[in-house]
Amino acid sequence: MKRRRDHLENGGTFTRRGVLSACAALAVAPAWGGTARRIELICAPSSLGLRPPHGDHEPGAWRAPAALRKAGLERALGAAGVVELEHPRYIAGADAGTRIRNGHAIREFSLRLAATVRSSIERGAFPLVVGGDCGVLLGGLQGSRLAGGRGLVHVDGHSDFSHPGNYDTSSRLGSVAGMDLALATGRGEDLLTRWPGIEGPLVGDADAVQIGEREENDPDFYKDILQTEITRWPVRKVLKTGVRATADAVIARLAARKLERVWLHVDLDVLDEKVMPAVDSPGNPGLTFGQLSELIRTLLDSRRIVGAEVAIYDPELDLHAKFAGPIVNALASAFGAA
Repeated sequence: MKRRRDHLENGGTFTRRGVLSACAALAVAPAWGGTARRIELICAPSSLGLRPPHGDHEPGAWRAPAALRKAGLERALGAAGVVELEHPRYIAGADAGTRIRNGHAIREFSLRLAATVRSSIERGAFPLVVGGDCGVLLGGLQGSRLAGGRGLVHVDGHSDFSHPGNYDTSSRLGSVAGMDLALATGRGEDLLTRWPGIEGPLVGDADAVQIGEREENDPDFYKDILQTEITRWPVRKVLKTGVRATADAVIARLAARKLERVWLHVDLDVLDEKVMPAVDSPGNPGLTFGQLSELIRTLLDSRRIVGAEVAIYDPELDLHAKFAGPIVNALASAFGAA
């Protein structure tokens, strides 16, 4: 059966609670140039891009920022500050004027998140967005673009390339968590593909790299991505080639495209379900925590990554918080001081 996130099936309002905590800043190796990098956590507690697991129940991914902070994420990263966005209202059903669930709320949330990310980058910090579902990519990437960035590395167990060209929008609603790469490259409704201050898509096909797709041999896989200029590293190829060699090849691609301020998207379902099942669409094969940390760390060492987001951990699928600690440790190893 096809994964839940890509089953295509609306909005809410919120206010920003701009809390910059008094955590002491920790200087770490720069990711994109300069002499120091300060990590700012941006909590984006949204499940707007996911379909309900049952009835009208909101998926629990919105709880991830609080759960990971409780497990010590700020301290582990030496975060210089925290910005919290308020949890937006989730509606399971249709949203007037769009065939995307929570479409209008996602646009509003993305605009607020983009402004926060842009501000963080322009202050000289390294924004690390903690979602929430991976629809937060739209706000993170938009903020990066507004701050002068270009390019995307999309680390995800799925290519998230569902769009109106490969499914019937009249028969079911779209869920952004299975559409985020398609939307980012300009495929889909104007509501979530056209953004103020940005001409064209958030990222051009040739400036996007997808790492980790595990379902390329599934008959339901959206094969039209194969006809694009998006660089692809399916997970089986990554495991065969090796994580370091894969990262080096991706960095070479970024250099060839002259991409020096790139946004990094990390969906934790790229991890193998044997080590991390607390996501909405677990599967295998996938990476280990150590392999994911090595991949991110190597990309950061290139100094081409301007900011990142981590998404899709669902504490409601981890009732004893078994996986919060390993996630924190992996992120600290990836993003923290060398």
